[in-house]
Order: sequence, then structure tokens, then C-alpha cells
Amino acid sequence: MNTVSAFKKRLALPQTSWQLCLLAIFGGLFAALLIILFTLTIDGLEQLFKYQVGQYTSFDTLSRFLIPIAGVSLILAMSWLTGYQYIRTGIPFVLHRLKIAYGVIPFRNTLNQFWGGAVALASGFSVGREGPAVHIGAAGASYVGNKLNLPNNSIRTLCASGIAAAIAATFNTPIAAVMFVMEVILREYKIHIFIPIMLASIIGSMVTSGVYGPVNEFEFFTTLSLENTIYPYLVVLGILLGALASAFNHALIYILDKFKRWSIVTRLGVAAVITGLFALFAPIAIDPLHSEVATVLSLDIGAQWKIITYLLCAKILMTLFAIGLGIPGGMIGPILAIGALTGIATSTLISPLIDAPNVANDMALMGMAGFMAATLNAPLAALLAVVELSNQLEVVVPAMIVITTACLVSGQLFNNRSIFIMQLNIQNLPYRKTPLETSLQRIGVIGVMQETFTVLNTDKESAKQEALTTDLDSYVISEEQDENGEQCFFWHQHILKNNVSKIDSYQLKPISSQDTLAEAYLALKTERCGGVYIYQQDKTNIVGMISFEQIRNYLHEGKLN
Repeated sequence: MNTVSAFKKRLALPQTSWQLCLLAIFGGLFAALLIILFTLTIDGLEQLFKYQVGQYTSFDTLSRFLIPIAGVSLILAMSWLTGYQYIRTGIPFVLHRLKIAYGVIPFRNTLNQFWGGAVALASGFSVGREGPAVHIGAAGASYVGNKLNLPNNSIRTLCASGIAAAIAATFNTPIAAVMFVMEVILREYKIHIFIPIMLASIIGSMVTSGVYGPVNEFEFFTTLSLENTIYPYLVVLGILLGALASAFNHALIYILDKFKRWSIVTRLGVAAVITGLFALFAPIAIDPLHSEVATVLSLDIGAQWKIITYLLCAKILMTLFAIGLGIPGGMIGPILAIGALTGIATSTLISPLIDAPNVANDMALMGMAGFMAATLNAPLAALLAVVELSNQLEVVVPAMIVITTACLVSGQLFNNRSIFIMQLNIQNLPYRKTPLETSLQRIGVIGVMQETFTVLNTDKESAKQEALTTDLDSYVISEEQDENGEQCFFWHQHILKNNVSKIDSYQLKPISSQDTLAEAYLALKTERCGGVYIYQQDKTNIVGMISFEQIRNYLHEGKLN
């Protein structure tokens, strides 16, 4: 029988290890390189459309209408080649795969996300880069772990590390990337997970900074100049953002529900026409976020109100229909734009009441923080994202006021939840596990399995006699053939009860060496006795076993032996 390496055994345990940290660094590097390739693909597609990268307003009227339609045609062509059943992409799909498959994502879904996300962004749809980044980063890092046949609990950590690296590489926000993964993706804080994720995030930021330089898209924001006297108005802004976030989330879920029975071709075609129509009358709405906000901030306060109202409505509707109808992109980019525009709109109302020269600039930053926090139900990630995107620590206190107000109003008054969770529910994608299974998923079976056992190639009766002559703590296993001629294993347990020796025999159920205690528990929970044997690659290659009594001891006492 083959043995399992000490390297994999260490990875199977929920402990901080240099091995997992090293793997997270390599996984983060791979994810960052994929993000660079993704960015180059977007730039190449934009140049293919023969206009200046990121500047859609320079295009003529008819072309602005036709580009989204051409983009959808390319997305559908790839979907047809890979199979329409692999069209699911984005953050909700990654959350789903983390729960049911420890983050391992089918290659065809990733191919659709890579190509579809690049085409959608290049052709002007109101979607963000973070959705494709999360999907691509998760797929890249988990691919590394799966190819190495690592325990599933460590693959899950690698997947989370790849997500952090991809977000950090996309936005140059390593701290916010870590918080986003812990708060939105994993929704737990464990030190043995936190450190590898942090290392991967650093690598992701360093790689793209080395390629593109330490440039931040939002450096055009001036230094924050909010006085304490404006804090009451920040509470008002938070209330508005909380109500708007709730309306946005519920509107998106309504669109998802109403159109989910339409074919993918029809849905994407309608999304293309809607985007094309908005591009005719509001071309600035299809420019990147930093271009939109910079353009509006450059206007005088009188002109801002008319343009901001029109642009805000266009951005909301374009985002709702793009995401709701299935365009393969993220929503955090548009959410930041909507929040910024809401903040600027609010500043036009309060500017006559206060003496603040840069109130539009300041309220835009506050709007970004509050709307992102309330929409995603991720206050800490939103706070750190705005701090890093603006490169200003001064935003912390005022942003906390807006964020807490927006989250309280959104959650308490309107019963709003994270948009990703709402999407998972409406799409019937499972993402919950019981607390018991969640706890058991953190431990790989090879880290705690019993490796001292004797395998006998004999019949059951002879194996029972052999077991009677062994110690109570020993494991005697017989290898036999079932009625179908397939190889199977029986565990013969020596028990001393009332000073009388007896033998209980159980057929061991097979589970892979990549599995966790959750799979072992699920295999035994009906009988609540016996055990499982762990195999490596071939089901006849037994490397260890775990009894149900071990799992019971862990659940009751916190220890496996």
C-alpha cells in the first residue's frame, strides 16, 4: 500500500503552515498573471473596435449602438462552442462552487467568464472587472491545488487566496482584497486561512504594479476637506444610500426572476439593445467609472444637477439590465459609480447650506463607500476599498458614519441582504452547509486517519479470528470481493464487553484522500457506526481509515483520538 506524504498531511490540518503559505504565493502569482492576460485581452478588443481605449464617447452614434450587439454576438459564439450549460459565471457562482466543490471550477465556465467578461467590458456594458477577476482568480489557484491532488480543505484556502490576488491585481487594493474575501466570500476569520490569503494579495498587487506601475485609477480625487459640521449631512446621505441599495438589490432580483425563463440568446440580445439605446443618448454612461466621475466633478455645480440626474438613472438601469439579463461581468464597479454619482447629486443639494469648497469630491467618496457597503452587506471591505482607491486615510471616520447608517437603514428598515446571497437564492444555487458540516470541512481525512492497520487477503471468518488475537486498539481489515466481483474492505473491530471478547465487522466505505471529515461523516451518518477507508487514486489503494467513533469524539470533545 502507498503512503501519503507528510506535506499533504500537514495541509489537511487547520493550522498555519509554511507549505500552505508557499502554495498561496504560487497560486496568487498564477492568478495575477491571468488577470494581466485578461486586461490585455480587454485592451486588445477595444483596439480591435478601433477607438481609444476606455473612451467610448469618441465613437460615432451608430457605432455606439452596434458595439454592444457585436459584443453579445461574440459572447454567444463562445457559449455555443463550450455549451450553454457552462454559462454560469461571476461571484455568486464562485460562492456556490466553494460550498459544493471546495472552489474547484469547471474549465468551460472559466473560459466563458474570461472571454465573456473581456468582451462585455470592451463593448461598453455596465459591468465591473471584479466579477471576472474573482472567477478567474479562484479557478486559477484552485486548478493548481487540484492538479497536485491536495486535500480539499487546502484547495478551498488556495481558491480564496487566488480571489484575493486577483482583486488586488485588478484594483491595486491588497488590504481591501483580503477583507473582501474574508467578509464576502468566506464569511469567516481564521488565522490559518488569513495569512495565506494576505500573502497572495500582496503578490497580486506587486505583480501588476511591476507591470503597469503603482497607478491608482482614483488619484484624481482631491484631499478630503470635510469639517465636523457636515457630519449630520453624512447621516442623511447614509439614509439615502441605504434606501437606494435596497431598491437596487430588489429590482435586480425582480429582473432575474422575471427573465430567467427566457433563452440565453434572447436575454443577452435584449441587454445589448438596451445598452445600445442608452449609449445613443447618454454616451458618458458607458465610459469607465473613473472617467464618469472625473467628468462630472469637472462641471460647475449648476450644470452638475441636470447631468448627474440623467447619468445616475442611466447607470442604474444599464447595470440592472446588464447583470439581470446575464451579461458575464461584475457589479462592484457599477455600484461604486452609482454611489459616487449619488454622493455628487446630494452635494448639489447641500452646497448652499455649507461652506466647503470640495463638497462634491468628498461626497462622491462617501457615496462610493456607503452604497457598496449596503449593497454587498460588506462594511469593512467597502471602507478599506475607498481608503485604498482614494489613497486617503482621512476618509475613515466620515466613511464609517455613512457606512454604518447605510447598512442599518438597508438591513433594518428594508430587510436588505447581500446581493450575492439574494442572487444565489433566486438562481437556486446551494451555498449553505450545516454548522456541523462546515466545521468538519476544515479538516482533511489524511491529516487524522489511522495508518496502523493490517490488511488480510482472506475470508471474513479467518479475519475475525486474527482480530481476536490482536490488541483492542489495532485495526484488522480484510480485502475481499463482493457479489459483483469488485474489491471491498471489511473492518473487524475487537471489542471487550463485560470481560467477553467479541468481533464487530463493518464494510468500510471508500472516500478519496482529497476529502474532508465532512464527506466521511456524510458516508456514515445513516448507520452511525463503522468507518471509511481512504484511498489514493485507485480505490484498491488503501492508505488509512477513520471510524465513526473518531468523528463522534471530535464533535463532542473537540479531539479525534
